[in-house]
Amino acid sequence: MSGGAFTRPTGVFYGWWIVGAGFLTQLMLGMLMFHSFGTYVALMQADFGWSRTTFSIAFAMQRAESGILGPIQGWAIDNYGPRIIMYAGMVLFAIGFIMLSFVQEIWIFYISFMLIAIGASLSSFLSLVVAVVNWFRRRRSFALGMLSMGFAVGGFAATPIALVIESIGWRTAAFASGVLVLVIGLPLARVVRHRPEDHGMLPDGAASYAELSDDPDDEGDEWGMSTRDALRTPAFWLISVGQAAALLVIGALMVHLVIYIHEDLGYSLALAAFAITVQTLGQIVGQLAGAYLGDRWPKRPLIVAALLGHGLAIFMLAIAPALLLVYFAVWINGTAWGLRAPLQMAIRADYFGRRSFGTIMGFSSLVIMSGMIIGPTFAGIMYDQTGSYRVSFLVLALFASAGALLFAFAGPPKASLRTQAPATVTHALMGTADTRAA
Repeated sequence: MSGGAFTRPTGVFYGWWIVGAGFLTQLMLGMLMFHSFGTYVALMQADFGWSRTTFSIAFAMQRAESGILGPIQGWAIDNYGPRIIMYAGMVLFAIGFIMLSFVQEIWIFYISFMLIAIGASLSSFLSLVVAVVNWFRRRRSFALGMLSMGFAVGGFAATPIALVIESIGWRTAAFASGVLVLVIGLPLARVVRHRPEDHGMLPDGAASYAELSDDPDDEGDEWGMSTRDALRTPAFWLISVGQAAALLVIGALMVHLVIYIHEDLGYSLALAAFAITVQTLGQIVGQLAGAYLGDRWPKRPLIVAALLGHGLAIFMLAIAPALLLVYFAVWINGTAWGLRAPLQMAIRADYFGRRSFGTIMGFSSLVIMSGMIIGPTFAGIMYDQTGSYRVSFLVLALFASAGALLFAFAGPPKASLRTQAPATVTHALMGTADTRAA
């Protein structure tokens, strides 16, 4: 279809409705599960007496399911669209939570978390990111930043949710969460659409492809590398392993931060949960910065700075147990997290295009999720062996800093440079890979 067949939409560009629905989806899932996981760990450990390694393994299983599912999910999204995938995910997520409310044995606990993991993977991150990457090109970093902010804003509910879970009991909270996902999540999934071209529109609401690519003769769709070619590039592996290094820290703190502050440092559960709120504030600041700067500044130096921030944050937690310093460390971690997250998605779209983005991102998740698996498991095992998180936090700080070095060398693939417009090649060689001609 030629560029002249499209017209500029009137009113609010539909891509922003997808961003809004994705924001609310991320908010709901972050609030109900990811930011509340530490509270469930503390209360369930008190009831059952299970070790911290037990809960670390559950979290690792949750992330492993997400990673293993990634290539299949990515292929399904590219071929069938994200909406039907999200429908299935919402149902599985709800079933997992309802099953969690009836847990008596550890094997049921693991099955419920496996269902929650599969449901969360199908209904949120990858499905939403693929949709937003398809609907935006010039403002891709900004749109991804707004989408990611939903997960961060959910962190504001960590303290009140912790109090609610503590007051009504984790079983009642889990059952109510499952019902809420069905009532709210399914209508939100209905809003999501795959590609603007399927609805007579172009990314960013443009009237022609030439408007998107800065090439007056461009009447073709955005370039995209095949999955096979992407897997052969050093950039794919450097970005994936670098992101996994960051998730070593994220995963460890998602599982162990609340219980570390509550039991090891001796503060109340509310003060421990407040650390999630502080981290969330930093995450929102970082996401706003990443959303604004990602379409204007080189992405790689910003991501490198974020990885170094993760390393500094968990290093501070290892050596500075005073509560105010803990809050400062999680603020740094949140800011780094928020800055890094949308830029990593945007730089992949810059390097590999959007035609097979879901499948490429799915294969990348196999590598990425190793960080979410290894980080909390390693921290849990080291705690059970030594009675302290110090050694594990110091080791994770070293690996996060090494991840910064990987991103520093993750230049754009030669294939993308040959295919992109001349002006973009100049930027890409400087490390910018401008999203306008991704």
